[in-house]
Amino acid sequence: MKNIIFMGTPSYATCILKELIKEGFNIQALFTQSDKPVGRKQILTPSDTKKFILENNLNIKIYTPKSLKDENIIKDIKDLKPDFIVVAAYGKILPKEILDIAPCINLHASLLPKYRGASPIQSAILNADKISGVCSMLMEEGLDSGAVLESVEFNIEGKKSNEIFDIFSNLAAKLCVSTLNNFYKITPKIQDESKVSFCKKIKKEDGLIELNEASVIYQKFLAFYPWPGIFLQNGLKFLDIELFDKDSLQESGKILNIENNGFLLACKKGVLKIKILQESGKKALDGKTYLNGKRLKIGDNLF
Repeated sequence: MKNIIFMGTPSYATCILKELIKEGFNIQALFTQSDKPVGRKQILTPSDTKKFILENNLNIKIYTPKSLKDENIIKDIKDLKPDFIVVAAYGKILPKEILDIAPCINLHASLLPKYRGASPIQSAILNADKISGVCSMLMEEGLDSGAVLESVEFNIEGKKSNEIFDIFSNLAAKLCVSTLNNFYKITPKIQDESKVSFCKKIKKEDGLIELNEASVIYQKFLAFYPWPGIFLQNGLKFLDIELFDKDSLQESGKILNIENNGFLLACKKGVLKIKILQESGKKALDGKTYLNGKRLKIGDNLF
C-alpha cells in the first residue's frame, strides 16, 4: 500500500482523491485551501476536497496552511514519510523543502508544455484547439515545468468548459492511478521549452465581449460557461448561443431573423444565434420573448 499526501482544492481534485481511495491508496493527509466566503451572504465554505472528507467521515487529517514554508508544516509532512505527494489544482506553490521529501506528482489539465498555469482548459477552448488532454508530471520549482510522466488526449471541439472539467477530472483520476502504480517503470519526458505557453487565472471581466467576430465570441461562450459567462458593456448576458455563420460581413448588432428558439444577431464578422439572454437584475428569457418585450423586429438593432 502506497502512502500518499494529497494536495488539491476543487471538484477536479476531489474526483482524483476519490479514485485513489477506491483503488486502495493510503491517503495520509489532505492539504487544501482555507474555507472561503461564498455567495451574497458570504457564508464561510470549505473547499470541495475538504467537504468530501468531512461528509464521508474519512479518517484523513486536513491541513489548510497559509504557507507551505512553515517549518511545522514541513516537519509534519516529513514525519508522515509519504511515498508520493499528489497535487491537483491545489492553488499553492510547493517549496523545495517539500519537493525534496518525496516524488511530487501534479495532474495538469493540458498537454504540457502547452498552457502552463491556472486556466489550461479555458485557454485551450479560447484558442479553438480540437485536441487537449491531461498529463501527470514530476514537480519542480518552476511553474508546471517538470518532466511529463504520462498523458492522455481528448477531443474537446464544441464542448463547454464545465463539460471538459468533468471529463478531464475522470481522465486525470485514472491517469493518476496508472502513474503511481507504474512510477518506477516510466521514463520522464523533459518538456520542450520552445513549445511552452502560459495561461492566467480567469477574472470576471474576461467575459466582456463586443460584437466583432462571432467565432471568437462563441469560443468565449464555451470557455467561460458557466462562469464568468459572456456579457456586453451594458450588462446584457448571453446565456446560451450558437455559432450560425463565421464569415459573413454584417452591420454589428442587427437582428437578422427571429425563430422559435431564438434570433440571429449580426456581428461585424459572422452571425450568432441568441437562444437565452438576461438583462442585469432581471430573469433569463428566451430570445424571441426578449425581443417581443422590447418590441424589436427583424432589421432593428439590438441596442
